[in-house]
Amino acid sequence: MTPHRPDFPMFVSVQGAREMLAALLPEPGREDVPLAGARGRTLAAPLCALVSHPSATESALDGIAAREADTLGAAPASPVRLRVVGESRAGVPFAGAVGSGECVRIYTGAPLPAGADAICPVEQLTDDGDEHVLLARPASPGDVRPEGGDFRSGETVLEAGAVLTPPRVALAAALGHARVPVRRRLRVALLSTGDEVIEPGEPLSPGQVYDSNRYGLHAMLEECGCEVVPLGHAPDSPEALQGSITRAGGADVLLTSGGVSMGRYDFMRDLLIEHGRVAFWKVRMRPGGPALLGGWNGLPVFGLPGNPVSSLVVFHVIVRPALTGQPVQTLRLRAGTPFRTLPDKTAFWRATIQGGQVHDYPKQGSGVLRSLSDTGALVVVPERVRVEAGDDVDVVLL
Repeated sequence: MTPHRPDFPMFVSVQGAREMLAALLPEPGREDVPLAGARGRTLAAPLCALVSHPSATESALDGIAAREADTLGAAPASPVRLRVVGESRAGVPFAGAVGSGECVRIYTGAPLPAGADAICPVEQLTDDGDEHVLLARPASPGDVRPEGGDFRSGETVLEAGAVLTPPRVALAAALGHARVPVRRRLRVALLSTGDEVIEPGEPLSPGQVYDSNRYGLHAMLEECGCEVVPLGHAPDSPEALQGSITRAGGADVLLTSGGVSMGRYDFMRDLLIEHGRVAFWKVRMRPGGPALLGGWNGLPVFGLPGNPVSSLVVFHVIVRPALTGQPVQTLRLRAGTPFRTLPDKTAFWRATIQGGQVHDYPKQGSGVLRSLSDTGALVVVPERVRVEAGDDVDVVLL
């Protein structure tokens, strides 16, 4: 199968590839899910507080609640004596009011009684009989948590698009929500290709390689909150590839690895050029230049390179932001070593972070898979930009 002269752009920029892929994905629908299953999901609508937090003015620590004016001048050598008239604890507040010369024993999170405006911690108290305490320092209003000090009822606390991390799940519960509106998970069909690719655990013959792409990409898709439709592996034949693609029905996008480069047996590329649709073939980046975006009977298809490093890097900088709607997060750090520039491509060099600086990783080959595990960072070097030691650079954390 020999591709005809292409009528699509051969090369696109990294940003162009992201935008073109995102444009082919369906608008995310909305569904309500129980809070217990919301971790990692993306909010489809703002989340407002149904209650105030704290729901009442309360104590930040254990001690006594009193009138600040009654405790001024208290010191270890000249303690102030107050009469204890009750206690307030979480869930069981003191029902009365604190008068002049009085106090109430109070515990962390308990409502502040009427009449009191300050707290003296238990470490500064000495019991003086059953009904009195001695204060070795003045009570402080700073140890009082005001009602609604965290958030108030009706306030928008989480915006649409926020990813529900564990702290945000806890926050949603505190807001009073048992269910939350989230974006529907994108269904991503995943297919690896290549005659040389075999399942991990099987005996490895010369020239064969274990299918690391399929497992790495599956994990990354799950990190993105996608529902993965596993299509397994297909050998290098147009018939096998076409049969696998037909099993992706119902998916929002098909993600493949391998078969999109310049070789004679890169049939995925040829299949889409001859019988499908191609939006672009090749991205001006390294590693990962031979990436392809196309379609098959209305199904968007994104073809990742077969080299494992290239495949995972392209996913991280192009596919992930398109799937999640979240931009690639970068840090600005100082280069501890020079980083090579390329005349016509944006480079994403693997790097280590040491002492707040980034250092070039010595093995940048696309087949050196352990480099992504050893480094965990990519230094972004735009085309024709020189980076010397001491320069500030953008760094993508993996």
